[in-house]
Amino acid sequence: MTLKRLLIISHAPSENTRRMRDAMIEGAQAPEIEGVTVCARAAFDAQSSDVLDAAGVLLLTPENLGYMSGALKDFFDRCYYPCLDRTEGLPYALCIRAGSDGTGTRRGVETIVAGLRWRAIQEPLICRGDWRENFLASSRELGMLMAAGLDAGVF
Repeated sequence: MTLKRLLIISHAPSENTRRMRDAMIEGAQAPEIEGVTVCARAAFDAQSSDVLDAAGVLLLTPENLGYMSGALKDFFDRCYYPCLDRTEGLPYALCIRAGSDGTGTRRGVETIVAGLRWRAIQEPLICRGDWRENFLASSRELGMLMAAGLDAGVF
C-alpha cells in the first residue's frame, strides 16, 4: 500500500501557534489513520517539491496586520508558479490564529489558492480573539479530518 502524504505548512512564531501546529500533527497521526504519512514544514522551509509530493495540504498562519504571515506569503511567492497547473484540485484546509477577525488573512490565502485551483475541504478554521485552550481541540480535529479523508479517499 502506498502511503498518501499530508503536508502541514505553518508559520508558528508563538508558543500558542506552535501548540496548534503540534495538535494538528497529533490529530493527523491518530492511530486509526493508517494510510497517511505526515510531513510538517515551516513556511520558510517548505518547497514546491513538498507540495508536488502531497495528497493534501494544511495551512496554519497567524493573522499579521490583517493578512497572512509574511512567511506563508513567502512560501506562496516561491511555490506558486512551480505548482501552477500541476496541483489543480489539491485538497487543502486553512487554520488562522486571528487576534481580530481573520477576514483579510482568509481573503489573501483564498485568492492565492483559487489561482492554484486547490479545493477547500471545509470552511477555514479561524481561532479568533484571546487565546482559548479549545483552539487546540479544533486544530487536532482539523488534522484528523484531513488525514482521515485522505486515508478514506474522500479528498
